[in-house]
Amino acid sequence: MTQSLTAVWPGAPFPRGATWDGEGVNFALFSEHATGVELCLFDRTGRREVQRIELREQTDLIWHCYLPDARPGLLYGYRVHGPYDPARGHRFNPNKLLLEPYAKDIVGQLRWSDAHFGYRIGHRNQDLSFDRRDNATGMPKCRVIDPAFTWGDDRSPLIAWPDMVVYELHVRGFTRSHPEIPPRLRGTYAGLATAPAIDHLKRLGVTSVELMPVHSFVDDRHLVERGLSNYWGYNSIGFFAPDHRSVPPGWPANSRPWSRPSTRTASK
Repeated sequence: MTQSLTAVWPGAPFPRGATWDGEGVNFALFSEHATGVELCLFDRTGRREVQRIELREQTDLIWHCYLPDARPGLLYGYRVHGPYDPARGHRFNPNKLLLEPYAKDIVGQLRWSDAHFGYRIGHRNQDLSFDRRDNATGMPKCRVIDPAFTWGDDRSPLIAWPDMVVYELHVRGFTRSHPEIPPRLRGTYAGLATAPAIDHLKRLGVTSVELMPVHSFVDDRHLVERGLSNYWGYNSIGFFAPDHRSVPPGWPANSRPWSRPSTRTASK
C-alpha cells in the first residue's frame, strides 16, 4: 500500500473481520466497552504504519467501516481506546497494536519485547501500571485475503458416526520424514494431501483426520530466549488463520491456495 485510502463508507457489522466482496473490504470488530477504534494500515513489509482510520460506526457493540479502494493483500491491525481500570477488568491501551480476532491470514513473526505488555514490566505497581510504548514494529500483521476458491464437485463423505475412525495427527510431524512424500512438500499442508500420505491412512482404515493445531500461533517467550520453538502449536493467536510455517515453499499465501486444494484432495 503506497497511497492513502480516502473513501471510508459506513460498512456493516456482519460478517466479523475483514471481508473482501470483490469491490472493497468491510471491517467489523466487536468491543463492548471501547470508546474508540482505529484501523491501522501498513505498507507491504508490515514495518511502517501508513494510515489510521477512525471507525465512526457502531452497531450492537460492533465497530465497522467499508473501504471501497482496499484490496486483498492489505496489511492491518487495530488500536482500541477505552478505560484502563484493571480492578474492573479493563486494560485498553491504544499504544498497543492488536490483531483481529477474525483475521483469515496473519503474516510476520512476533518479536518478543516488554513493549508488548500493557503495563510496565518491573514497575513498582506491577500489572496495575501503564505502558506507553508502541509495540507495532514487533507485531505480526493481519492480511486481507481473497476467499474465492473453486471446490468443483467436492462433497462431504458423509461417513456415519458408527463407521468413523478418527486419526489425530500433526501436519509437520506426520509428513516431515515420510520417505515417499516429495522432499519439498514434507512438513506442509500439501504433503498431507499426497498419495503416499493418503494411502497410508487408508491402509490403517482411517476415515477421518483431525489435525492438531494448524492455526497461527506464537513461540512462547521463554522458549525463544532458550533458542527453542513451540512444536505443537498450542499457543494460538488466530483461530481462522492457518499457520504459515506449514506452507509449501514458494507457494503464494495471499488467497490461501495451499490449504484448500489439500482439503479438497484429502476429502475424496
